[in-house]
Amino acid sequence: MYVEYIKGITERYTRLGYEAYKWYRAEEPPPWAPLEKPLAESRLAVLSTAGTYVAGQVAYYYQDDTSTRRIPKQTPVEDLRFSHITEHYLADARPDPNCVFPIAPLRQLEAEGTIGELAPELVSCMGGIYSQRRVREELLSEVAAIFAEQKAEAALLIPL
Repeated sequence: MYVEYIKGITERYTRLGYEAYKWYRAEEPPPWAPLEKPLAESRLAVLSTAGTYVAGQVAYYYQDDTSTRRIPKQTPVEDLRFSHITEHYLADARPDPNCVFPIAPLRQLEAEGTIGELAPELVSCMGGIYSQRRVREELLSEVAAIFAEQKAEAALLIPL
């Protein structure tokens, strides 16, 4: 099912009499950083914004949750769970978690040598965070620290 998320939020804010929601707009494109070596020789870090967690971990809250979950790369697909403010986006993910958190295909790419190495833990967050300040100050700094700790040489972002 196709959902016009931005249009829906804009209409909801108008109906409720709120000031228009201020969507983030980058003032300039992010810097381009070419890989220093081929992907087949690099360690790949992963960030998904699908609110993925492993059975037994604490689920995400439904509003402005800037926490992350580390998901070991050997986690069985059937142990993956989702908790996200935009639940209607997860209809396909629940029966097939790989469509928003492709842990099995990434392990296969690692085994085939397409990826030099998958980081030991994939990272997930709940992407429905309305505070741009909190994303910059809390979430992004935590993700950057995790990727640095993992000695990642490339990163894959999987937005929901």
